[in-house]
Amino acid sequence: MSSVAVLTQESFNEHRSGLLPEQSGAAVAGTSATVEDEDDLPTYKDAFPPLPEKVASAEGTQETVNAWTSKIRPLKSSIITQVFHVPLEERKYKDINQFGEGDQAKVCVDIMHKTGAHLELSLAKDQGLSIMVSGKLDAVMKARKEIVSRLQTQASATVAIPKEHHRFVIGKNGEKLQELELKTATKIQIPRPDDPSNQIKISGTKEGLEKAKHEILLISAEQDKRAVERVNIDKVYHPFITGAYNKLVSEMMQETGARISVPPQSLNKTEIVITGEKEQVALAVAMIKKVYEEKKKNATTIAVEVKKSQHKYVIGPKGNTLQEILDKTGVSVEIPPSDSSSETVILRGEPDRLGQALTEVYAKANSYNVSSVSAPSWLHRFIIGKKGQNLAKITQQMPKVHIEFTEGEDKITLEGPTKDVLAVQGQIEVIVTDLVSRMDYTEITVDPKFHRHLIGKGGVNINRIKELHKVTVRIPPDNEKSNLIRIEGDPQGVQEAKKELLELASRMENERTKDLIIEHRFHRAIIGQKGEKIKEVRDKFPEVIINFPDPAQKSDIVQLRGPRTEVEKCSKFMQKIVAEMVENSYSVSVPIFKQFHRNIIGKGGSNIKKIREETNTKIDLPAENSNSEMIVITGKKANCEAARNRILAIQKELANIVEIEISIPSKLHNSLIGSKGRLVRSIMEECGGVHIHFPTEGSGIDKVTIRGPVEEVDKAKQQLLGLAEEKQTKNHTAELRAKPEYHKFLIGKGGGNIRKVRDSTGARIIFPTAEDKDQELITVVGTEEAVREAQKELEELIKSLDNVVEDTMSVDIKHHRYFVARRGQVLRDLADEYGGVMVSFPRTASQSDKVTLKGAKECVEAAKKRMQEIVDDLDAQVTIECVIAQKYHRSIMGPKGSRIQQITRDHNVQIKFPEREDPQAANPADVSIQENGETNGDGKELDSNAPKKCDVIVISGRNERCEAAVEALKALVPVTIEVEAPFELHRYIIGQKGTGIRRMMDEFEVNIQVPAPDQQSDKISITGLASHLERAKEGLLERVKELQAEQEDRALRSFKLTITVDPKYHPKIIGRKGTIITNIRTEHDVNIQFPEKNDENQDQITITGYEHKAIAARDAIQAIVDDLEEMISEDITLDSRVHARIIGARGKGIRKLMDEFKVDLRFPQSGAADPNRVTVTGHPELVDEAIDHLLNLEEEYMADVVENEAKMAYMRPSGGSAAAVDEQRGPSKGFVVREAPWASGSEKAPDMSSSEDFPSFGAPVATKTSPWGPKRF
Repeated sequence: MSSVAVLTQESFNEHRSGLLPEQSGAAVAGTSATVEDEDDLPTYKDAFPPLPEKVASAEGTQETVNAWTSKIRPLKSSIITQVFHVPLEERKYKDINQFGEGDQAKVCVDIMHKTGAHLELSLAKDQGLSIMVSGKLDAVMKARKEIVSRLQTQASATVAIPKEHHRFVIGKNGEKLQELELKTATKIQIPRPDDPSNQIKISGTKEGLEKAKHEILLISAEQDKRAVERVNIDKVYHPFITGAYNKLVSEMMQETGARISVPPQSLNKTEIVITGEKEQVALAVAMIKKVYEEKKKNATTIAVEVKKSQHKYVIGPKGNTLQEILDKTGVSVEIPPSDSSSETVILRGEPDRLGQALTEVYAKANSYNVSSVSAPSWLHRFIIGKKGQNLAKITQQMPKVHIEFTEGEDKITLEGPTKDVLAVQGQIEVIVTDLVSRMDYTEITVDPKFHRHLIGKGGVNINRIKELHKVTVRIPPDNEKSNLIRIEGDPQGVQEAKKELLELASRMENERTKDLIIEHRFHRAIIGQKGEKIKEVRDKFPEVIINFPDPAQKSDIVQLRGPRTEVEKCSKFMQKIVAEMVENSYSVSVPIFKQFHRNIIGKGGSNIKKIREETNTKIDLPAENSNSEMIVITGKKANCEAARNRILAIQKELANIVEIEISIPSKLHNSLIGSKGRLVRSIMEECGGVHIHFPTEGSGIDKVTIRGPVEEVDKAKQQLLGLAEEKQTKNHTAELRAKPEYHKFLIGKGGGNIRKVRDSTGARIIFPTAEDKDQELITVVGTEEAVREAQKELEELIKSLDNVVEDTMSVDIKHHRYFVARRGQVLRDLADEYGGVMVSFPRTASQSDKVTLKGAKECVEAAKKRMQEIVDDLDAQVTIECVIAQKYHRSIMGPKGSRIQQITRDHNVQIKFPEREDPQAANPADVSIQENGETNGDGKELDSNAPKKCDVIVISGRNERCEAAVEALKALVPVTIEVEAPFELHRYIIGQKGTGIRRMMDEFEVNIQVPAPDQQSDKISITGLASHLERAKEGLLERVKELQAEQEDRALRSFKLTITVDPKYHPKIIGRKGTIITNIRTEHDVNIQFPEKNDENQDQITITGYEHKAIAARDAIQAIVDDLEEMISEDITLDSRVHARIIGARGKGIRKLMDEFKVDLRFPQSGAADPNRVTVTGHPELVDEAIDHLLNLEEEYMADVVENEAKMAYMRPSGGSAAAVDEQRGPSKGFVVREAPWASGSEKAPDMSSSEDFPSFGAPVATKTSPWGPKRF
């Protein structure tokens, strides 16, 4: 029987993590053991395969040949996998809270879509990012480039190579540059050929920059005419050649002057390239080989096992620790790549330095510790706190400790310096213990279709439950299709929230959905501005969910969802709103003469605002520059009609407007209106702009309405009836054409020419309006014979207009200026009126009085006649003065000079107002008069009766016209009258901030002056036009009567009485939120005042109003008091544990009880001496019934309380530990192997208790299910 070695499980683990057998000290003899079936035991080599032995291949690369690889056949696959590591300091997105769900995840998904490669992310303990990329080689390389550019912070560097070498870096068609960028995952910018710079800019990660720089320098070196030497040096000796922090290679380059390019550690190349002058290169090669040979001869290696998780501590930030060890000890430390599973670290250097280096490696590896704290996964977010607040407090104190929470695992991993880790572990354990003692959770099942209803609009429902019960409710997102809802928080709050959520879900199962058909045009009005109106509806029916369709769908269906009764109530309420909207959307158009629109608006919009407010309608007027005369009124039909009548009344009052109706058969209406309304429009224009309204087509109504000035209405009536008669007998239409500039001449001044044609022939001639497209078309309507004659006359006129003639006339030179002034406005008016006739005046220097007229013969003759009339007027022109005090000038001119312009047009005169008097000028009486530049020494006094210059208005024109204009001006001078109004009413006449008096001044177009209060005068002055004063006086007296009536009414309303009521009944009289007292105030129209806190008479209630109403209100209050005095109060004992359940959510339960039994219930406040005492107040028989009901509820609820407490006792975790379980298992037999090295007796078995044979590298860390952790997306 052969000898076998026996190892326990613990010693086996220590052996695997310690030094290799061949590097350990002397073997220790193992203990022999007898094994029943020796053949079934594994051999030592099977259990512990030796590490790979490196064998040089034919190509110079090293391949591993050992027991690990001998049985594995290499397979070639088109799919490759590479792992890239992004250190924390180079990460673009460092928000730990958003890992797997923020911008970083979106970028990765985008890279996968773009390249076709598969990406998996994991977060290392040092917060570095590891990305595993799988796919075809091309896809992986593209993905790598995207990862580097989008997930890693970018650095930049420049490399200078000769300009002539740039094209070799670019390569044919840029292929070399693309390959280089893909290979190094960098962006390389080469200057344009016309750019003299030789600097190539590289941007990317630090590692990529080094690789790209190296490759570019290699390409340049190959093209360099100087010597290039390539030396193959084993990669493991490169650190000795570069030296710590590249000191040695820098010294070599400085000493030799050659350029030495050593490939970076991340690049698996052994070739070192030296460029420069031949002597320099030879010297550098010799120095490199000397270092290499020396190190190869003297250096030895030792291999140690260091846990993979501790490698990063040996490497240090950006490899600084490796450089530090190399600098301090001269020993190179070789760390396996991050994508390798090997844990072997090789130290290479002088034998006497290896011990020091090994100590440094152990120190760095053991400088950090890993520990874990048990904590249920559902408590993790409470430990972290809102926005990481709780965790931030710990990490600020211990910044070197990394705390990792893994989703789904009931533990927290800590990593950092041992001392700091222990401190943080203690803090977190305290937090966990506290949370476990006061937190609980439960899960309920609710159909996913109800989840959004539980959440409510904008989370209103779920937020209310969270705030009320101080819990957290986690509802799964729609895409998970999960029906599990998790509630976490205070145990009592969790149970209450669970009950409420289940009640809500149960209620939703009994809900119904109803579709309302509401016209899409009303949706916006129902919702209101910023949703204000629909919010009111939702507040009124909080249990009903109202969904409007998307505006783009133009759908009429509005969906209601909720309890059946509430949905029906909401449906009726909304239908009522819609009915009101339909009723209020009635619209009517009122034609009002354009000149009266400003009167309807009133000063500052006062008139139109008053009509809108009093009739509750919307009134829209056309724009000032629009030709439309229609005023549109919208609202209820009755209100629209009232507003229409008021607007028409204003027009009728302002002008002599009448409205008549005539009967014309409805079948003739279309023919009278004409094509596009041209015929009826021509009648309206011809008859001074009257309004003619035909009934709606198809209505069968024969009545046609005509409104306007009396004479024009009669004229329009005759024309309409005449046309109707013609239409009924025989109607004929003809068309002819004439240039638009001839139309005014054909029509004649005031329509005189066209009227002659119509009177002589009986036909109607219709000219195109400005809106018509065809401006040359003239339509003739009438009997066949009348049309033929009218057409003949018009054609002759048009023919004569086409015959252009030239004629002259004499106009005195002194009048030439009148015609050409204002840029020839008079000449332009003549051309418009007389068929485009051209009038040419001679140049000023020629002193000629001959004026040339060119145009149609008829037009020229008419123009000559008109010009002669103007000349005669100019010759007969006189200038007279009208003296009116300057203070009235502005009133006479009117707004924007409208009144003076009207007088100028009506009387064909020119009116000039004087300059305003300078108030600071000296008194003319005190200044000596100058004549011809000399002072008048006679000192004659000025005539005191002579008018002031500033009061004289100059009028020019024919004498009779000037006289008429003077009368018109004097009629505009304002007059002042005085009206008696009691002084005490003056402030009410003025109104708040003067609104009352301003309204009257705007309405009557006068100025009203109220005397100052200190004058105590009853006289009010009214200033304005004589025609307006009487109306203003009547209006003011009417206002005085109204105010006197209001004064009498106020005296009656000021009756006051008091009632004595015990203060304890005051809250009952006021009612909940003041409902009872508000009802009494509203019903009896009185003011009821309760005593203030500091009042002496706390039992006095004051009632103010009409005497009979005040008495009625007093009786109502007394009735309430009498009822309250009959009530009694009783105290009962109810277990405080059932109080919350009786009160219900937001007091619903207690309100229901109080409404049902008509009693008042008072529960004790927190901290009360007797927490179980409840007070019931009401009528004796109702109090007894309420108490019986409350005691029954207590009995029912207490059974549930006792049952729940019993369940909670069973749910508490029982004591025990893993150690107790391990004790029951009994002693372990250990791990047994055959053919161990120490079995032969030549070696001793390793001492498992020896720290030298089996050095410890920190506490063991439990392995995870996957090296990458859980998937993040």
